[in-house]
Amino acid sequence: MPSFDIVSEVDRVEIRNAMDQANKEISTRFDFKGSDARVELSETVLVAYADDDFKLSQARDILVGKLAKRGVDVRCLELGNIEKISGNKVKQQITVRQGVNTELAKRIVKLLKDSKLKVQASIQGESVRVSGAKRDLLQEAIQLVRKAVTDYPLQYQNFRD
Repeated sequence: MPSFDIVSEVDRVEIRNAMDQANKEISTRFDFKGSDARVELSETVLVAYADDDFKLSQARDILVGKLAKRGVDVRCLELGNIEKISGNKVKQQITVRQGVNTELAKRIVKLLKDSKLKVQASIQGESVRVSGAKRDLLQEAIQLVRKAVTDYPLQYQNFRD
């Protein structure tokens, strides 16, 4: 029975490379001269530091630009609140979302059931497996999910015939 998986994955190596490039550009830009602006990575959380809100937004924009150039979908980034640390310095956590969360997986399964396509969708950990009788039905399911879910980066993998 043909099937495929709907997943959301981000290449961690590309995130690290983009962070390194962003830090390099921040260190050489004139408007950041003498400031303590930087971006750090720990597990799946990027933390941007800067002297004030404006420089923080500039550093974040540089990071987003570098991520986009390296092929990382920026919809996977979830911006946290801007926190004040010692003096005027601020920081912001940027979480890199990976995997299809339970809420989104339920939304995808409901979407496929309501569409009246003859496919079965099941939640398997951080992915959704869709199976059907024919390849054409699976391709229609992919198109339906692509049109309906635009706020989260999804990949369609493990297509078996």
